[in-house]
Amino acid sequence: MARIAKRFALLKQQGRRALIPFITAGDPHPQVTVPLMHTLVDAGADLLELGMPFSDPMADGPVIQQGNERALKNQVNLNSVLAMVTEFRAKDENTPVVLMGYLNPIEVMGYERFAESAAQAGVDGLITVDLPPEESESLCKVLRNYDLDPIFLLAPTSTLKRIDLIINCARGFVYYVALRGVTGAGNLNVEEVKQKLQAIRRRTALPLGVGFGINSPEAAAQVAEFADAVIVGSAVVKRIADLAAYPDKIYNEVGRFISSLRAAMDKAAPAAMPAEVRA
Repeated sequence: MARIAKRFALLKQQGRRALIPFITAGDPHPQVTVPLMHTLVDAGADLLELGMPFSDPMADGPVIQQGNERALKNQVNLNSVLAMVTEFRAKDENTPVVLMGYLNPIEVMGYERFAESAAQAGVDGLITVDLPPEESESLCKVLRNYDLDPIFLLAPTSTLKRIDLIINCARGFVYYVALRGVTGAGNLNVEEVKQKLQAIRRRTALPLGVGFGINSPEAAAQVAEFADAVIVGSAVVKRIADLAAYPDKIYNEVGRFISSLRAAMDKAAPAAMPAEVRA
């Protein structure tokens, strides 16, 4: 069983929800990333989402855009990211790592070379924000050949027809974008997200993760009542940015924040899930 599926199966047995923090590789300094990944796991993260720095991160708000800029100033590229995952795997063989980013660097490297290198490094899945499912078959085929899970985004505006198209391409889990906008934007409408996930859940057995707009333990706990995973990005990257000049302090600050999310989620009573799903 693949690492992502194994982790979600274990969490289901435990009656717990996955906590998935996001950081950008190389932000604020390349030497911080791998120790910070271990800090996230120690603080209660179940999966890690690692951003591949890119110059035009169109789905991201200013906080994560600036994280990309800091990483790029540090000369961090796709090869650097894969090397960081390799280093992380030397001490952690179990925590799933999902790369998140944009298609251009993968196109430059080539699908086959990327997938082979990512699998060798210990990557488990890939979120390619600007690759629509209609154009994804070539990359998805190569990813599947190397047991890498293609993970797709669903939006509040996704129609049922498009939901079906995306879940038929997806593996690992489905990422539901809780806001109409970029990362870190707007206010989270928990009831609206809950209703949308109920409709999606009737159409797939894949775990459903929710991200964009979750920035506090209270919000994480609310979402954990009905989602399989809570994904937190901008709130983590903001704490990294605030301490960019003092990297040694990042671990404690981010670790405390992740621990607070984990504690709040574990206290939240999961709502009953519809048992009937389409295979």
